[in-house]
Amino acid sequence: MISVHMTPVPRSSVVAYRDDGALSQAMGTLVAGQLPPLPPALAGAFVTGILLAVGVAGSDGLAVFAPAVALLLAGPGSSHRHDGRLDWLVPPILRLTEYGFIASVGFAHDVPPILILLLLGAMAFHHYDIVYRVRQHVYPPSWLATFGLGWEGRMLLVSLGALAGWVTAVFVLLAVYLWGLFAWESTTCWLAAPRTGVDAADLGAHD
Repeated sequence: MISVHMTPVPRSSVVAYRDDGALSQAMGTLVAGQLPPLPPALAGAFVTGILLAVGVAGSDGLAVFAPAVALLLAGPGSSHRHDGRLDWLVPPILRLTEYGFIASVGFAHDVPPILILLLLGAMAFHHYDIVYRVRQHVYPPSWLATFGLGWEGRMLLVSLGALAGWVTAVFVLLAVYLWGLFAWESTTCWLAAPRTGVDAADLGAHD
């Protein structure tokens, strides 16, 4: 079993909370951390909101292009250290962008509400798990960002499903895949984490 001590420590907890996938991380390497993360994240959320307001329903709705726009805007900021005074706002902005887009597409294409809830629940579970484990210095493995698809990858898959007319199928497959991946990885990670590596004082300090 791979030791959790082999997992690389993120540059900052805020960077870990972003939940960037391979595409967003690749875009971040292009600017080498020189782009402040907050303005492009705000711009991506704003453009996504505008596109959702313009049109979601139908394979030709302009909102299907929102993930690509959000990636182009917010992705390059992924390599920044997020050490600015307001950079802690970036992860919740990305969550709002991702959750809002996926929920809007689901409801607009008559996806059963239970499927929308299951998919959003898988992502919410993953994001809560990342926040809690980083607080306890039990860091997620680097491969999880790739296999978990990242905020941009999940949005792009839902967008492609809308373009192809397979929104409900994509929601089903994505929910099953993400629940299986995140539940399995989280369970095995916490079982492998040595109890001595979790500071009891740290546990109580955040309750």
